[in-house]
Amino acid sequence: MVIAQQRIEIPISRVKLIFLFLGALAFVAIGLQFVVAPKTINNPVFDPTMISIVGYVSILFFGLTAMFIFRKLFDKSPGLIIDTNGIFDNSSGFSVGQILWSDVEKISVTKINRKRLVSIWLKNPQEFISRQENGFKRKLLQLNYKMSDSPLYITSNGLKISFDELLTILSEKFNLYRS
Repeated sequence: MVIAQQRIEIPISRVKLIFLFLGALAFVAIGLQFVVAPKTINNPVFDPTMISIVGYVSILFFGLTAMFIFRKLFDKSPGLIIDTNGIFDNSSGFSVGQILWSDVEKISVTKINRKRLVSIWLKNPQEFISRQENGFKRKLLQLNYKMSDSPLYITSNGLKISFDELLTILSEKFNLYRS
């Protein structure tokens, strides 16, 4: 597959986002059950206090996730724009915006719990992280970087493209830039 186009726009998949949103709401509902009636949860490992804590964490995490997904459902902008300058990431609630090819060292695949992600390895990750204006995004990028040596990951979860197609396009555009 040869990528000849100068600009590729990959739209957001509303269908995928709806399923992700419903999944997040399901975990919020489970968290509520853990908080409201922890003693009814039969678990030999965790006591009711720990079950309540897990419930609160679930409500917070998946509630925020649902909120970001809900907002993204109404975003009419493309999820990713790939061109001769680089990648413009608008694929998730934590999108980082412009990633220049000149900042990219390599592109690879990372697997986390059977889920594949495109890893964007940067020449100077700390500089890229410090350029982020949003403090929350900056902290998330820093956490990614500490855990895995790469602050940037792109997934096809909310995009109208398969993972393999996404990886092929990104790899070929990056190789075109380098040559």
